[in-house]
Amino acid sequence: MSGIVELESVAYESHGMNTRGRARSVGHRLAMLVVLAAAACSARDPTGDGVGEELDPALVADGREIFRHDTYGNEVFWGDTLRLHEVIAQAVDPGTALAVGLRVDADALPPGVLETADLSDPATTVALLRLDAVVGVEGTFDEDGTLTHVGITCALCHSTVDDSVRPGVGRRLDGWPNRDLDVGAIVALSPVLDSATKAVYSSWGPGMYDARFNIDGLNDPTTIPPAYGLRSVDLETYTGEGGVSYWNAYVAVTQMHGRGSFSDPRLGIDITASPDLVTPKLGALLEYQMSLEAPVPPAGSFDPAAAERGRIVYEGDAGCVVCHVPPTFTDDEALHAPSETGMDPHHAQRSTTKRYRTTPLAGAWQHPPYFHDGSAASLREVVDHYDAFFGLGLGESQKDDLVEYLKSL
Repeated sequence: MSGIVELESVAYESHGMNTRGRARSVGHRLAMLVVLAAAACSARDPTGDGVGEELDPALVADGREIFRHDTYGNEVFWGDTLRLHEVIAQAVDPGTALAVGLRVDADALPPGVLETADLSDPATTVALLRLDAVVGVEGTFDEDGTLTHVGITCALCHSTVDDSVRPGVGRRLDGWPNRDLDVGAIVALSPVLDSATKAVYSSWGPGMYDARFNIDGLNDPTTIPPAYGLRSVDLETYTGEGGVSYWNAYVAVTQMHGRGSFSDPRLGIDITASPDLVTPKLGALLEYQMSLEAPVPPAGSFDPAAAERGRIVYEGDAGCVVCHVPPTFTDDEALHAPSETGMDPHHAQRSTTKRYRTTPLAGAWQHPPYFHDGSAASLREVVDHYDAFFGLGLGESQKDDLVEYLKSL
């Protein structure tokens, strides 16, 4: 218990190779060269959300605070409605929290405190919340130190940590999708949900989330996407309904259950809140997200010589470059029918566009599984899918080299 006392004393976060067969014709290769040249010369303002060429440092700082710590007033839902604070205080010890993918910000911890804390005691989890050390979860306490509410932030799904202290504990990595986070299992802990609803949430699994289940009642989760590398991307969501701020508003209001306004007649949603705790923060939040670069592959994580050979395959026989155009590795404002690339159509059918974007590939090494539904466990499975679907006829060595190139992006 000494660790808890010490804590208490300190406290008070595609598709793709769309070529209709192998890129062998002279005309097709010339088209690729035109695409590459255009990409090299492109200097368009990328976001479609009004972000300029230069980011505003003050807005970036404000947006970082919002991304990491702002709940938009959603404690009413996660506390009063779902009563998850009661479950946390009674039954969620740090070991359980880490097992469902919650992460701990080492920078918020007193030095050496984990060596003495009892990681099997829910009181330690409460103490971590008092320190604001649980990534993406904010606790509210009364004068006696009792946990009375919890709320969630953008960082819950779209941040993780570098595991520099121990697995699940380290420095924040904002924008990285938390593919270990089992949102459904966490929500299913609520004592107010019926067994059928809990079964749906429990079926999702780590790294998966259905942002439409509470809208249309269908159960078809997708992988939690990265929130980095979006500044030069026109279509930031799987189905391309709108820009980053559109999606931020949708999620903050309809998924995080913040107190804000959101309207989309295409979805039959028209929510008005007063005061609106979401809309005034979207500009700064966008600025911060636009500052998050895709992570560079770790040294030694790919074979440079094979990656260079893979680049030639990418631009040549595989034809990936037709849709995944450098430097963004997507194809601007184009949306594609699921049948064009052999994707499962169900998620697209639930959207307003009925189509999928071409997923940007920068940082792809970091976030398996792949495709919107996580159906490809590895980059090799991605390559195999497109090789079979388009009849590319790639050799095994070409596939291996192509994977090395994708790992280098």
